[in-house]
Amino acid sequence: MKQVFIYLGIIIVLIFGTFFIYTKLVTIVPEKSATKPNIIVILGDDIGYSDIGPFGSEIQTPNLDKLANEGIRFSNFYNMSKCEPSRSSLFTGLYEGGKNSVNFAQILKNEGYYVVHSGKEHWMKWAPEHVYAKNVFDQSITFKAMSEFFAPRDAEFVNPFILNSDTIPWTEVYHEQKPFFKTDALTDNALRWIEKPVQENQPFFLFLGYGAAHYPLQARPEDIAKYRGKYMKGWDKIREERTERLKEMGLIDKDTKLSPPSSNINKFRGHPKGDEEIRANIPLYREWQTLDEKEKDDLDLEMAVFAAMVDRMDQNIGRVLDYIDKKGIADNTIVIYLSDNGSCPYDSNRDFEYPPGVAEGFRTLCAAWANAGNTPFKYFKQYGHEGGAHTHFIMRWPKKIKPEQLTHQTGHIVDIVPTLLEAAKIEYPTQLGDISPQKLQGSSFMPVLMGEKREEPEFYLSGWTDRFRMYRQKDWKIVKLNGEEWELYNLKEDPTEINDLAATSPEKVVELVNALKNKQEELKKAAK
Repeated sequence: MKQVFIYLGIIIVLIFGTFFIYTKLVTIVPEKSATKPNIIVILGDDIGYSDIGPFGSEIQTPNLDKLANEGIRFSNFYNMSKCEPSRSSLFTGLYEGGKNSVNFAQILKNEGYYVVHSGKEHWMKWAPEHVYAKNVFDQSITFKAMSEFFAPRDAEFVNPFILNSDTIPWTEVYHEQKPFFKTDALTDNALRWIEKPVQENQPFFLFLGYGAAHYPLQARPEDIAKYRGKYMKGWDKIREERTERLKEMGLIDKDTKLSPPSSNINKFRGHPKGDEEIRANIPLYREWQTLDEKEKDDLDLEMAVFAAMVDRMDQNIGRVLDYIDKKGIADNTIVIYLSDNGSCPYDSNRDFEYPPGVAEGFRTLCAAWANAGNTPFKYFKQYGHEGGAHTHFIMRWPKKIKPEQLTHQTGHIVDIVPTLLEAAKIEYPTQLGDISPQKLQGSSFMPVLMGEKREEPEFYLSGWTDRFRMYRQKDWKIVKLNGEEWELYNLKEDPTEINDLAATSPEKVVELVNALKNKQEELKKAAK
């Protein structure tokens, strides 16, 4: 009888012990996953304000349309006007950093996230090596600045791929569709890598930096065919049509004036030597009606290839959205889409033997088409003017963000880190290993996502170097062009920067210049 009681006791202990372990597993593990949203950040490259469907484009982007309809659009959102400063601010939450800069993916990783980087990586010189993808992400494939989309004719890419910490040829980049096309391959890698955290119910952060539609202009033939002939109407008509759609969508006011057409007057960006007669027209704006039919056809192809690159990017965004839908995790997944700067007008054409689109060619967009991409704003990538620094922003989070929202409150790329940390309920650390992280310089726009008013940041900063610097406080903005005298605009009254008020309001210029100098000193001091 005594042995019976002993056996019964053992059985009871086993039953209750098993039940205790089971309850811990089913309550604690899923609860941890449920409280942390998955995060996907998709960064377009050299794609202007009106180059996507939700912001007035004729380019077909049904998946970005879906994100916009199911989330929130910012009509006023700033970047740092060029590739490397925008990415540096995006990942660190800093306008200017130093040795204590931190890649926020490291913070997420320390809090249990699985982190994946698939795409372009480009840092400012101030960025310490510990922020690089190879030193942070669980899985990463990167390339610097830009590279070809098809396998190049010279066998080697301008900038090779780095898989985690190993430099590899394109033949070793995992890809499912032939011929190789970079935009597709980056999605192939991203989807296979996030399978692990999804299966294990672990929150993940995925960065997708497609590099599209940065030059060289290359696209799959079937995508180009969709747009061939659609641009024979010319850039003047495209700008007018996009402006009207932006007004109809409520993204700009009905009385907003379309900025005058711009030529690229960045005298510090030269071009490769040779073919001078052809190159002479690339930086210029010319009325479309003055061109002959052969040139119109050539330029129609140029823009059709650019549109095809954006289209292919959108198709791949659709693959990602389909994946999270099928896995049943879309409701608790934050998806962000934005661009690093406005459209690019610079002549980096290698030669003119091959047309835009093909693998053998290395062609770039002309200034007049880039100007159309930045409709309704003035100027281009690198410029602190709105055409370079002001681009689109879309964010979807079904669990928290109400659909079909449009806000006219202003955001900045430097605000994304604090916003995502707040969304994930993660405190910015005071210590990270041996690093004392530099204080964030952006602020969360979570109130805006919740349909509320956020406290306006003290300032916004952009423009590539001080030669193109932009500084904004409230409605007032100063900006330089090629290191010339400061221009002054009131963006509430003049959002497309048509009326320079510097001559009539010199005291306001002095006030903002002094404020900028003080702020730059603060930023440099904080970076040390």
